[in-house]
Amino acid sequence: MLNRYALTDPEFAERAQRFACEEVARDAEAALDGDTRHLAILAALVGSQSKEVYREMLPLALDAGLSPVAVKEMVYQAVDYLGLGRVLPFLDITNEVFALRGIALPLEGQATTTMDDRLEKGAQAQAAIFGEQMLEAWKAGTVNRWLAANCFGDYYTRTGLDLKARELITFCFLAAQGGCEPQLKGHIRGNLNVGNDKRTLLTVITQLLPYVGYPRSLNAIACLNEVAPGNE
Repeated sequence: MLNRYALTDPEFAERAQRFACEEVARDAEAALDGDTRHLAILAALVGSQSKEVYREMLPLALDAGLSPVAVKEMVYQAVDYLGLGRVLPFLDITNEVFALRGIALPLEGQATTTMDDRLEKGAQAQAAIFGEQMLEAWKAGTVNRWLAANCFGDYYTRTGLDLKARELITFCFLAAQGGCEPQLKGHIRGNLNVGNDKRTLLTVITQLLPYVGYPRSLNAIACLNEVAPGNE
């Protein structure tokens, strides 16, 4: 990733490459399975709007075995947390990389809802993550209704990623973009509810640190400790 700086910035390239690709990636206390690590990093790069690095990291993730479907599902879901304007460039990059690798598009469809049942099934997905009270939460107003129908009904109900993976990438989107601490805390609770424990989330933050920096990493750790104090 940093090899192109070897001649112009050799000292920087040596230290940055060693830290991101060796020290952090291989740390025994921060180990993640390959798919989870690559998916989390790609989600954080989308969250932090790091288009050039995303373009470089995506082929590495695919080479390591991350499925094209998982990548596309991550990009699609990012729209709800970053908006179309910030996500479409990453969809373009993804399609370009897939085309260069001979990955036929469109990929197999993953939708499980229709425009008629997306609200109901979206509320059910919210309830599966955050509790039964979410079955009625959509009635609180227009944005709440769209949250259930669009965010959860259109995206969380899709196959290709399970709820644990979807909550994890949401955690990455929010931690990486910063300024979303209330939502980050809410989705930390969601992650804990679906089985991504505190240790997993702390490990994810550790793996993301080279890509999002210390301030956002420390903010995410502070949110995690507030929501789950002493809960390993």
